[in-house]
Amino acid sequence: VTLHLNPISSVHIHQKPLVFLLNSPLPLVWKLKTERLAPGIRRVFFVSSGSVVQFEKGNFSLSAEAEERFFPDKNENLLQWAQKKYGAVTSFTELKISRNIYIKVGE
Repeated sequence: VTLHLNPISSVHIHQKPLVFLLNSPLPLVWKLKTERLAPGIRRVFFVSSGSVVQFEKGNFSLSAEAEERFFPDKNENLLQWAQKKYGAVTSFTELKISRNIYIKVGE
């Protein structure tokens, strides 16, 4: 699955840390495609068991990290877990089948 990340239209370059929880019932290869995300900013990608993240070459991969994590079974439980762990969830998306996911990051 390719995850396309770019800022919302009102933000020229996104310059804040990001945390993504990428959960799947089957192991996946998550390929990242990014645009206009400032280099050197911490971005963390937690993936479900057996999954991996492939970062694009360049500055983004130097400050991004991926870590395998056990997630709760149901989406409601995952959302509650994320809210407790991080204090807020700004976006939650559930897809049954997809090869490309487009996410706008920003304020």
